Amino acid sequence: MNRLVLISFINKESFSKIVYAAVTNTKEVKAVTDGFELDDCNMEWAEKCFALLIILTIAFINIMSAKWGAYVQNICLVAKLAAIALIVVVGTLELLTGNTQYIEKGFQNSETDPFKLSLAFYNALWAYDCWNTAVYAAEEMRDPQKNLPRALLIGIPLVMLCYLLTNMAYFAVLSTTELTSSLAVAILLGEKTLPTWIQWVIPVCVCFSTFGATNGTVFGAARLTFAAAREGHLMRTLSYCDVKRKTPSTAIYFLTFLSCVYVIPGNFSALLNYFSFAAWLFYGLTVLGVIVMRFTQPDAERPFKVPVVIPGVFVLISAYLVVAPLIDAFEWAYVGAVLFILLGLVVYYLPVVYCKANLTFMSPVVTFFQLVLAVAPPAHEDSNPKEPVALHPQPNEAEA
Repeated sequence: MNRLVLISFINKESFSKIVYAAVTNTKEVKAVTDGFELDDCNMEWAEKCFALLIILTIAFINIMSAKWGAYVQNICLVAKLAAIALIVVVGTLELLTGNTQYIEKGFQNSETDPFKLSLAFYNALWAYDCWNTAVYAAEEMRDPQKNLPRALLIGIPLVMLCYLLTNMAYFAVLSTTELTSSLAVAILLGEKTLPTWIQWVIPVCVCFSTFGATNGTVFGAARLTFAAAREGHLMRTLSYCDVKRKTPSTAIYFLTFLSCVYVIPGNFSALLNYFSFAAWLFYGLTVLGVIVMRFTQPDAERPFKVPVVIPGVFVLISAYLVVAPLIDAFEWAYVGAVLFILLGLVVYYLPVVYCKANLTFMSPVVTFFQLVLAVAPPAHEDSNPKEPVALHPQPNEAEA
């Protein structure tokens, strides 16, 4: 059971992070076009082409160097915090000058149906979804038992505080109609409160913010795919790394291809709902596995351990987020999302993992891509845990 839960989680994560990258870049482009008033013509395909360019740029950065990806993340973080600070200052000044008419009426006519609220939670929780990304880089951390909890305990409350203050500023400046109709709320706030000569700062910071979010997603999802393939839960070829740069380039190529596929027909709202449905289904299953192992393997070594009531509450919340949308507005697309994920059991798990099929006919194909992409299997058995992507020198080794 634990193995199936792990494989389900891995398949879900690969799917959900691909969707996340696609919708984030589409949203980024919409923010740019709205901010510079380019929405007077049909920009749909121009936006999607720009989104594809962003994905390819981020993939190139992360293939070339993990340090480059980290530098980009730090730069985008500074820009994001600067934009949040500016928005919060503007909103605070509005409140201090007595402009409270919007915030006083901000929650009038709010929806109270718990089943309808689940879709609203999808939109909010999607903004927090990278709470688990830090875990993917734990293998490359120094002293992860100390630094990983520290990162989570500092990062998550900081993000919550930034979001709360930002929303307070939005409610102080914008009406409910403006909030619900705008595709780029931060840019609209800037247009209403900032001088014309400085309004460009907000859309630029929005671009940096979403660029950084996508960069972090690629960084984390690539390492998740790399580790899963290395352990045999996905095709081992996805664990192959660049022989010169020591980056998980094969996983990045794979995720980039799928991200581009999702961008082309992508609709933000639909992708967000299906992503959130699949995400919380497998978040719940994964945490349920933690509860099960707490009783089936009580003596197992656990570097991180929390009271069992915490995962119990998490599983209940996950069940609500999965079941409520089906009750409120059932769509066959939700069933299709689950079937698409389960297809991985038929296509990969049953023949390759369970039946141990020997796909020797794939060897020439694998060898060809190894030579073209200059990748090789990781030497994880004897490598330094701080350098998990050291490589064996034989680029002609083929594993399906």
